[in-house]
Amino acid sequence: MKKATKQQLIFNDVLLILTMAVLAGCGLIYEYLLSHYAGRVLGVMESAIYAMIGLMIVSMGLGAFAARKITCAFNGFVWLELIIAFLGTSAILIIACLIAATQLLPQVLADTFNLPPDIQPRGGFFKQLSFLAINSPYFFGLLLGFFIGMEIPLIAKIREQIHQKHLANNLGTIYGADYIGAGIGAAIWVLVLLSIDISKASALTAALNLTAGFVFIFYYWQKLNWRKTLVSLHCVLALIIVVIYQQGNGWMNQLSNLLYLDKVIYTDKTRYQQLTFTERAMGLYQPSIINFYLNGRLQFSSSDEHIYHSYLVAPALAGSARHDEILIIGGGDGLALRDVLKWQPQHVTLIDLDNELLSIFQSPEKHLPNTLAQRIKQLNQQALSASNVEVIASDAFLAINQLIQQQKSFDSIIVDLPDPSHPDLNKLYSVNFYARLKQLLAGDGLLAIQSTSPYHAKEAFISIGNTVEAAEFKHVEQYHDNVPSFGEWGWTIAAKRGLSPSHRLKQLTQFPIEQSWLTLPMLLGSFEFAHGFYQDKKTVPINYLGSHTLYQLHQKAWQDQQGLNSAYTQ
Repeated sequence: MKKATKQQLIFNDVLLILTMAVLAGCGLIYEYLLSHYAGRVLGVMESAIYAMIGLMIVSMGLGAFAARKITCAFNGFVWLELIIAFLGTSAILIIACLIAATQLLPQVLADTFNLPPDIQPRGGFFKQLSFLAINSPYFFGLLLGFFIGMEIPLIAKIREQIHQKHLANNLGTIYGADYIGAGIGAAIWVLVLLSIDISKASALTAALNLTAGFVFIFYYWQKLNWRKTLVSLHCVLALIIVVIYQQGNGWMNQLSNLLYLDKVIYTDKTRYQQLTFTERAMGLYQPSIINFYLNGRLQFSSSDEHIYHSYLVAPALAGSARHDEILIIGGGDGLALRDVLKWQPQHVTLIDLDNELLSIFQSPEKHLPNTLAQRIKQLNQQALSASNVEVIASDAFLAINQLIQQQKSFDSIIVDLPDPSHPDLNKLYSVNFYARLKQLLAGDGLLAIQSTSPYHAKEAFISIGNTVEAAEFKHVEQYHDNVPSFGEWGWTIAAKRGLSPSHRLKQLTQFPIEQSWLTLPMLLGSFEFAHGFYQDKKTVPINYLGSHTLYQLHQKAWQDQQGLNSAYTQ
């Protein structure tokens, strides 16, 4: 072999080191993409992310060992990038297809053979199929990690073959490029890819792998076998990547939409969550039912959201001495705010993290189909645009610090957050958070908190009450009722001094503001629980900041209750 010139060696070194850095970034992004999607599918975001990253690291080690069996590093590397690009761009789409197919198969068979709903084939073999499909992200993570792990040994081998000698610092140089590239990949994920559709992110990443393959074909043409085949396959895959970039998100949405019981009429992804609206036709003379989901979990149904929001808002405001200054945490749909405005407050402050979600519910005509936009306006009565409402798009955990610094005081505080089904939400159910809300609450005011289901997630429900007590509120009580779309649901109400909330409500002869559905006797009865409900209350842990106690209790409860379908139910 003719010895390369110094300039050629320098050029090859730069090419290989840059390639390694770029591919390292791609590898890390694939880890994030698959772990993020696995968390969404499995409904256990934190553990799915950790499991996926750990699994991929182990499989990368196995891939590094396997790379020793590849005799021609140049050919091996080009084929490797082709495989990684294909898996990277198609894995999530394949996973979505598998999940949709296994979820729909029992219904298809039931319809085909006219089986009644109570004997649909969902156990045994079908349950195993569903289990395998929902856990398929781990299989693809294992596969991708295995091939990614081959990259470093092959690049190192190619570099030594070009230099025609053993390089003392070869691995150090390659690993240095790998670590730097991975860091850049993490930054790109956070700053760019996290805010775009997951199919587009995977296609863009795969395009870099494919580009690396094209570059190697061009520069090392003479060292390759099956050259025309490699070029043809790269061109075909390039076309596939372009198609997935353009159409992948639509396909993903269609596959996800198949898992909803009702017709999906709008879906979108913000930086923080997937939004989905569905519609159920109720006949010619009745309005359709609109359901709203975040990450596959039902947030409200137009058929009964008034029940949930009546229980959330009315007790706190009826039991508070004044209604001049009200604080709402969460509630970006404006429905709790709608009920609060009926009490004619002077000023309402609403804090919600997702600015895009707020924009949709504040100006639905700018984002939603016309018919849906009109229904949303009817539901929230354009409360988010009221002149006495201040909307703050921020993390409530941080935003309340500013309110404390401004020495704000609120006559009532309403906490209308999603269930603690994600580690990031867990902090908003902690002693630290409730203690700071206590600083903002007027002495004769009340705090009301959405508190998940006392039936499906009993320990999580009780834990919220125990956590509020640990924040040193004088009185903490819980109440519950049936919300048809959710089932049995619960709330927590607290006072920092004075009479207990239930005692204050018992002193009323009627609600100060007429309610369209809730009555005072119904509300007072909701404070009663079944015999022995709180008998293990002292053993239920408190949720301290950083403990993730409530998140783990909630996840365990809903997994036990709902099994494999937890990510696509309420």
